[in-house]
Amino acid sequence: MTFNLETLIRPNIKALTGYASARDDFKGEAKVFLDANENPFPSDFNRYPDKEINHLYNKLADLKGVAMTELLLGNGSDESIDLILRAFCEPNKSSVLCFSPTYSMYKIWAEVNAVAVKEVPLLPNFEWLPALALDNLDPTTRVIFICSPNNPTGKAVAVENIAKLCSTFKGLVVVDEAYIDFSSVTSALSLLKTHPNLIVIQTLSKAWGLAGVRIGLTMTSKEIVSILNKIKPPYNISSANARAALKRLDKVADYKSEIALILQQKESLTTQLSLLKIVEKIHASDANFLLVRFANSTLVYDYLKSKSIVVRDRSKEEGCQNSLRISIGTSQENIKLMNALKKIEL
Repeated sequence: MTFNLETLIRPNIKALTGYASARDDFKGEAKVFLDANENPFPSDFNRYPDKEINHLYNKLADLKGVAMTELLLGNGSDESIDLILRAFCEPNKSSVLCFSPTYSMYKIWAEVNAVAVKEVPLLPNFEWLPALALDNLDPTTRVIFICSPNNPTGKAVAVENIAKLCSTFKGLVVVDEAYIDFSSVTSALSLLKTHPNLIVIQTLSKAWGLAGVRIGLTMTSKEIVSILNKIKPPYNISSANARAALKRLDKVADYKSEIALILQQKESLTTQLSLLKIVEKIHASDANFLLVRFANSTLVYDYLKSKSIVVRDRSKEEGCQNSLRISIGTSQENIKLMNALKKIEL
């Protein structure tokens, strides 16, 4: 049995005629715009997004090595997760699989869409292997979510293991690579041409420093992109956000330099944290953060908060008892963190 996309599409989505504007149908260079009920008086944003979005699609498709028809841009990666569930999962019938601990929005969006979620604990040291998925499938499983590098653990999944799952599972495999820019592990994008059931999600929020711009990338087959395009909101990326992204994407040298500095700071912070008696374990990380287990995470969290230092408490997550997730900041921010932690030692 081979992968058959047609069997996964919800019937109502298959029958749906998606939104199309007059400008989608227009060919050539328009000079008078009387189609969209816009305010005709010129300003920076009186027109709906058009040229900026096309430029952004072109630039990102070229950067990622995919065709424009294999790329969908969204309002952050979260929009893509929601679209995938709405397109391929029947409410109150289908289920999805994810692995705990991981990014909470897979479960939240599934619950919003009335899709059952099966959470499978990761192996010791937060290892992921294909058997974790394959041994936990049932006939209702439509989508498997894999976060690589994983949040909050920081551990990446080997691309060959993703390939094995894609070759065996007949549903959709969604690999969320929000932190891939910080990792030396090969991106799952390398598998797109050979695995039609693979969807790779990335973002400009992390390494590109555009968290406030909210642009997510979904890369997959043109057939899957065309289905997601049918149900995405019209003009889901603003002109202002597209312009900000285009400006930042021109600064590749800054992007590479900042990644190098973050990785350098991560190594330095790991060394410093390992010398503290209150630290019990620092998990190896392929991302721009560290998951750190403390002797008493509540004490550490509350003390840092009192010093106006915000970290993420992950102690209630599967396998993360007494653990805090610490993002890698600037050298000055990391010094302030360490100074505070050293005072707890005393």
